[in-house]
Amino acid sequence: MLEFIGPASGLLFTLENIFWINIGVFIGSVFAAIPGLTVILCVILFLPFTYQMTAIPGMMFLLGIYCAGGYGGSVSAILINTPGTPHAAATMMDGHPLSKQGRTKAALKIALYASTFGGIFSALMLLFLGPQVARVAAQLGTAEYFMVCLFGLTIIAGVSGKSMIKGIISACIGLLLSCVGTDPMTGYDRLTFGVGRLYMGLDLAVCLIGLFALVEILAKAELKPDALHLDAKKMEDNGVITKEEYKRMARPVLLSSLIGSLVGIIPGTGASEASWFSYNTAKNMSKHPEEFGHGSVEGIAAAESANNAVTGATLIPLLTLGIPGDGTVAIMLSALMINGLNPGLSLFTSDGDIMYAIMLGLILVNLFMLLQGKFLTKLFAKVVSIPQEILTPIIVIFCFAGAYSVNKNYFDVSVALVFAVIAWVLRKLDMPAVPILLGMVLGNMTETNFRRALLISDGSPSIFFSSIYCIIFLVLIVVAVGAIVRGKLKERQAAQTAGKEH
Repeated sequence: MLEFIGPASGLLFTLENIFWINIGVFIGSVFAAIPGLTVILCVILFLPFTYQMTAIPGMMFLLGIYCAGGYGGSVSAILINTPGTPHAAATMMDGHPLSKQGRTKAALKIALYASTFGGIFSALMLLFLGPQVARVAAQLGTAEYFMVCLFGLTIIAGVSGKSMIKGIISACIGLLLSCVGTDPMTGYDRLTFGVGRLYMGLDLAVCLIGLFALVEILAKAELKPDALHLDAKKMEDNGVITKEEYKRMARPVLLSSLIGSLVGIIPGTGASEASWFSYNTAKNMSKHPEEFGHGSVEGIAAAESANNAVTGATLIPLLTLGIPGDGTVAIMLSALMINGLNPGLSLFTSDGDIMYAIMLGLILVNLFMLLQGKFLTKLFAKVVSIPQEILTPIIVIFCFAGAYSVNKNYFDVSVALVFAVIAWVLRKLDMPAVPILLGMVLGNMTETNFRRALLISDGSPSIFFSSIYCIIFLVLIVVAVGAIVRGKLKERQAAQTAGKEH
């Protein structure tokens, strides 16, 4: 490795690369902050610009968009309770309540610092552990992937709110919605009801716009006119984070960065799973679990460090094995291949200087994201001072534009509207929307790997206990379920104690 660091530094530290990193970071931050305009869409739109560049500037530009998009999604989640990207939904749980307490700048600062730490952590993991960890990930089969998904589904109980039964019902709705489209094993269509547009399934980004963005507009429409105005004084804060809060954030940030990196290494998973894994883990390990969902600094830090830790980790299987870790990284694959770089282990010997320049560049991307974020945080915080009667129509326009731009058809706009109505009805029934998101994210992956594993084993369930990795994930599932049950019992006991005192 050391023999490549010197040449790689010479290739990386040029004015051209620094220029494109900053342009990418700025575009990614702004784009992801707009509800409905996802990072993957942003990368697709700007990918043609890289075709005229060489490998390193092109990748630096795309990595700038990718990493900053992880942070940018938290801005709208904190300011207007609308996640700019799917993985920012976990940040929204505590970010917006903290903003409503009059600590908007503090919430944005926590998200920025946690995102930067998570990004640099995963970049270092990519740099030092990439080839070794990728070899382990390559050994995971369908049974192991199913156990990973099953572990992910245990989180639903942790984000179900007051009623676990209602949370499980919501999750089942999400799992059912994930079945819409073509059967992954047989190719037959299901739950499409003859609608051709549904054969490819429901787009998560479009559904998210309805579930979390448009439903907020419906909720605001029910408020009295006076309630539509934000209290400007409540939003005036100096962004100060106390030493005690920094201490409380240290453990969840470090642990969530590790979780995000491990999740990102496994192809097919992503930032949404990582942020929810980490959020749930932080809640179970916290000394103040009652604060989660009401403005917990630990919740914001855990979610943001995890989703940005995914960015570097997804490049591990891409650069070492040619397997993209998620959809956004898959698009970046073409930026490499157009420059004659075919990802794989041979790249580290034949083009080691370019590979290490890209990996070192990821650290630089996160540092520039920190600098830009510190400068732009004040501007982002000013968004909350815009009157709701002006901001609300702007959000609606961006939501419709975002829903349309995902696949460039008006059918998706109608899907977003339908999901907004569904979310509004669920809100009236006091049923959480977050488990629906988790069910949709994990549903297809869980089903596909479960059926493939049974197909390989001729229907024998013993395949799920056939490897050390399956046993490890099974132990993690048992531990997670035990922690959730223990946490729920503690909450019930605390509520009963509080009731007796009153």
